[in-house]
Formats: sequence, structure tokens, C-alpha cells
Amino acid sequence: MKEQLQQMISKELEQFHCSILLNEVKEKVHKLKAYGVDDAEIVAAMNEEELFPQLVVTDDYKIVLADGANTEVKMEPLLKAVYLLFLSHPEGIVLKCLPDFRKELTQLYLLLKRHGALTKREQKSIEDITNPVHNSINEKCARIRKMFSSVLTPGVAHYYAISGKRGEAKMIEMARANVVWQCRLPFPHAL
Repeated sequence: MKEQLQQMISKELEQFHCSILLNEVKEKVHKLKAYGVDDAEIVAAMNEEELFPQLVVTDDYKIVLADGANTEVKMEPLLKAVYLLFLSHPEGIVLKCLPDFRKELTQLYLLLKRHGALTKREQKSIEDITNPVHNSINEKCARIRKMFSSVLTPGVAHYYAISGKRGEAKMIEMARANVVWQCRLPFPHAL
């Protein structure tokens, strides 16, 4: 009986100390936000490495999470081309400017599909994706987001997916220090 009482008191003390620590963390986060530090930086600083695994783009263009199991995020070539396009532009891309990126997207797609020239259907798909009037890019971003959400927790997956507010640049918010490029991209500015 005495042992159970001690365990109960110990557990209550532990919970009390945890609530004090959580309040301190909340206070510090509030101060960081007041200084202009954004949520992505705060989350990255607070999470351990396992929670935000490195994203590796292998020499054969596989997208792999270095999570201990080296989980591959499998995508069809066109989706992967879209993802790599946004990954190679950390500043993001404003969707109304997508036509300016048609050549880069085409180069990436040709690199990933690995056979011959584009068919008329493939050309049309790339034109649709880079046409800001069409919804194709939003559909592709939603599919990519779903793929990352299937292998990461939703809060973490958000930083690996393409996101952004309407009218602003869409981007992958993950810190680029967390990205390992083992391949070469076909355009001059490539990382």
C-alpha cells in the first residue's frame, strides 16, 4: 500500500514538473515568434533528427527518407519532376509564373522517364501543369502531400510537401540543410 502511494505521488510530481516545463516552452516559443522567428525554424529546432529525417535524392533520382529504414517515397516520373522542380527552388515558385519553369520541368521529366522524346500527351501534361489557369499543379501538389503524409506524421509531412498560401510562392518549407543531393540536375542553377 505504501509503495503504491509513493508511486502515485511520484507520478503526480512528474506530471506537475512536466506542466511547468511545458509552460516554460510555450513562453519561450511566444518570445521567439515575437522576435520574428517563423514556425518552421521553431519546429525544426524542437524536433529530434529522427522526426525530421534527411531527404536524399539518390544518384538515380529516388527520393529517400533517411529514417533508419531508408523509406523511399515512390512517385511516378511526372510527379517526381514537379517535386524536384520545387525542391531545387528553395525560394518557392509563384504559380502564375509557372510558364517560366516549363523548360526546367520538361528537362527533369525527360531525365526521369529515361526514354526518348516526349509524346504529345506528355507535352500536354507539362503544359497543363505549368499553366496557372489549370488546376493541374494543385492536383499534383495534393498527391505529393498525400504521399509524404503516408510515411510521415502530418505535422512533419507538411515540411516535405509543396505548400503555400494562395497568390504567394508555393514551396517546400523543409530546411535545405536537411536535403542531400546525390545526383546532378540538368539546369545551371541546380543545387
